[in-house]
Amino acid sequence: MTSALRIEGGTPLTGEVNVRGAKNLVPKAMVAALLGSTPSVLRNVPEIKDVQVVTSLVELHGVAVDLDKETGDLRMDPSNVSVAQHADIDAHAGDSRIPILLCGPLLHTIGEAFIPDLGGCRIGDRPINYHLRVLEEFGAQVEKLPTGISMKAPAGGLKGASITLPYPSVGATEQVLLAATMADGKTELKNAAIEPEIMDLIAILQKMGAIITVETDRQIIIEGVSELKGYQHVALPDRNESASWASAALATGGDIFVRNASQKDMSTFINVYRKLGGGLDIREDGIRFYHPGGDLNPLFVETNVHPGFMTDWQQPLVVAMTQAQGVSVVHETVYENRFGFTDALVRMGATVQLHRDCLGPTPCRFGHKNFKHSAIITGKSQLHGTDIHVPDLRGGFSHIIAALTAEGTSNVTGVQVISRGYEHFVEKLESLGANFEVVK
Repeated sequence: MTSALRIEGGTPLTGEVNVRGAKNLVPKAMVAALLGSTPSVLRNVPEIKDVQVVTSLVELHGVAVDLDKETGDLRMDPSNVSVAQHADIDAHAGDSRIPILLCGPLLHTIGEAFIPDLGGCRIGDRPINYHLRVLEEFGAQVEKLPTGISMKAPAGGLKGASITLPYPSVGATEQVLLAATMADGKTELKNAAIEPEIMDLIAILQKMGAIITVETDRQIIIEGVSELKGYQHVALPDRNESASWASAALATGGDIFVRNASQKDMSTFINVYRKLGGGLDIREDGIRFYHPGGDLNPLFVETNVHPGFMTDWQQPLVVAMTQAQGVSVVHETVYENRFGFTDALVRMGATVQLHRDCLGPTPCRFGHKNFKHSAIITGKSQLHGTDIHVPDLRGGFSHIIAALTAEGTSNVTGVQVISRGYEHFVEKLESLGANFEVVK
């Protein structure tokens, strides 16, 4: 696995990349297969680290997994689901936060579950309290151990519950869906997340036999069933990867056709991209993103839960904003520490000021809490190459974009983190004409 790149910037990225299934859906769809009494087939699966981690975890629990890397077809047979050793789960989970989502299905199928201490990108507080509270609402008995958290299903199995999330958390919504589909009785979930990946997970569960109604005002009703079958499903394309390549095209002055990019899942991003001055050619088989020439426009962006501007989109786009003529403002309302990646941009010559105030019309959870969650970006800035260590997935890809935009040489370490969510990104950079070498 590539861990470091030496990048010579200043070359526009041009060409075509192909985007496969969404990182924010595929691992959860794999977990859902645990609920089926027959095998499931998931198509359009990317070769990313999160898929490898979940494959290892479900195999530890007795699921037979077969991936055709060429077609992206993944077959999962859960007919021999069993208990796994805690130490093995800990070893295979690594820094992934996916294990928490295995709990509901495992409580249904084998009556117990264990999760190790969880990692993930360090972009802000992502407590598992939502998840634990949800599972306890269904009747799970939760015990905190020195090595992690152990859970057992109550006699008679999980029961339906009425749950209101304090925030429309994607992970907590997924937890409810995976636990409620086979719980005894009806579950009412209020303040649910409604991201496209959530809707695709619901589609998968419906194919398996679940009864799920999505109502207005972020309310989802799940009527528990006694058995679910396997599914066949094509994963929706990764809108985050599509947006990242779009930002790379704009920042470097390039022209990239992102095959399989989906307009309907990226409409908010497309609007912002146009306002920034980016060129677009929307086709049935993908979207062409390009720099049309001339100056880019400064603009205001506020991240939010769907259908708002997605938080995963802002980091790559901030790099493009450094190339706009004037003052841009970004108000981050989802994660409180998502601007750590800008330290490297400043060292490269960007003008970025971070603020604790909500520099936007929407009062967010982080106002008056001393988090630097708003940014003012003043451009146009000439970036210069420097040494960078990748902090997290999206911030890391943003650093790659910045290095490609900059004048001179950048040495980027820790790039293996990017493989968590970007399939074959080094090969894709090469195909787009990026000037770099892999450092052993």
